[in-house]
Amino acid sequence: MNWNHKHLLDIQSLSAADINTVLETARAFKAVGTRAIKKVPVLRGKTVVNLFIEPSTRTRISFELAAQRLTADVINFSAEASSLKKGETLKDTAKNLEALNADIIIIRHSATGAPHFLSRFLNSSVVNAGDGAHEHPTQALLDTFTILEKRGHIAGLKVTILGDILYSRVARSNIWALQKLGAHVTLCGPATLVPKVFEEMAGEEGTHRRRLLDLYREKFGEHIPLIRRTDVRGFIRHKPVWQIQPLNLKAVRMLAESMEEETQSF
Repeated sequence: MNWNHKHLLDIQSLSAADINTVLETARAFKAVGTRAIKKVPVLRGKTVVNLFIEPSTRTRISFELAAQRLTADVINFSAEASSLKKGETLKDTAKNLEALNADIIIIRHSATGAPHFLSRFLNSSVVNAGDGAHEHPTQALLDTFTILEKRGHIAGLKVTILGDILYSRVARSNIWALQKLGAHVTLCGPATLVPKVFEEMAGEEGTHRRRLLDLYREKFGEHIPLIRRTDVRGFIRHKPVWQIQPLNLKAVRMLAESMEEETQSF
């Protein structure tokens, strides 16, 4: 196993060997959580800062718990109670944290590229815990690890990502991770939420991209109410959004079988 990266900013820049290194290491550390004493001294003496500018519960607690189990000193940063509220820049905040000898800064931010921005001038290691609609690499690594544990392998699997692909940073990271490990990925959703730009991510092999409405019509015909337009107040800037009507179990199975038959390499 070999890891030569100072930061973890995205999945796109990682190789299949890099991803496998993380997955193999995760398998070894998973056992730590089942012990009576859930600690190993891997990060003893290191300081980890959770710089969460965007609200989070599960991700922040997961990072905090992982760092503590690796015996690191953990500092949780609250944007609401910081100098950011008084106009301090993200760069100045990060530099102040580094001046306090922070070894690892884990950042979640609503702005795409924030982790990459910090990595350009910080000596501390930067971990991306989600930046805008760009990527969420640690979530993708966790998803890949879960698939690997359940199925035993990634290469050759047919994986469908269904829904809002355009604005999902997790979907982007999962596409990169699964593709690099040899899975066949299908993207499925309304055309406005699965843009053609995702075909470029597949390189020469192309992508299997299906409009959800077209797929439904092919299987069930026009006479079945497929989707309805709903005005969800206070949700997406008061704009109408598409919402799928509930389907019975038989219809879902038929749809899945159809998608499996037509899946192409991604």
